[in-house]
Amino acid sequence: MKNARQVLVYGAGGHAKVVIDIIEQEARYEIDGLLDDDPSLRGKSVYGYTVLGSCAAAAKLRTSRLRHALVAIGDNAARLAIARRLVREGWSFARAVHPRATVARGVNIGAGSVIMAGAVLNSDARLGRHVIVNTCASIDHDCRIGSGVHIAPGCRLCGGVSVGAASLLGAGSVVTPLVKLGRAVRVAAGAVVTQDLANGMRATGRAARSQG
Repeated sequence: MKNARQVLVYGAGGHAKVVIDIIEQEARYEIDGLLDDDPSLRGKSVYGYTVLGSCAAAAKLRTSRLRHALVAIGDNAARLAIARRLVREGWSFARAVHPRATVARGVNIGAGSVIMAGAVLNSDARLGRHVIVNTCASIDHDCRIGSGVHIAPGCRLCGGVSVGAASLLGAGSVVTPLVKLGRAVRVAAGAVVTQDLANGMRATGRAARSQG
């Protein structure tokens, strides 16, 4: 890829495979290699890219040519912990947006975030750092998504919704307009959220009953 910048991908599992595919299709970055803390994966190849070692190897790999990373881990806590470590070691973060995602005008996507195929980000939505907008999820106008959030496949956020950092919105869930979700909220697959949820709350069911 002519003039493409180099990127190091952290992760070698199923989620990382999807991220690798997005990077290849977007063609803004060229993958230099992978890292993963599973010692059984070291030296193995994923789609032609070698697992070079664990997170401990990251500091030795960073150069003036290779200074961008992307954490391809689905779990919010793990993704954010790895990102914090990479920041301390001087890494910057790439973004990856699938060519078949729809991104409207005024959308802001934070560093380290990944937008997957079929996702829709509507006007003036703002996403923090290290956010995952998974396959065919949609975020409508003026939503505010905190850092480290995972919006699972098929999730629907109506206009003006806010989601606190490190929250997980399950597959096929729906959040109605102007609802505010706190930090580390977990919304179950298929739930419909019609009221605000405080930090750390869980929501389940069609009426999204909250649980402490």
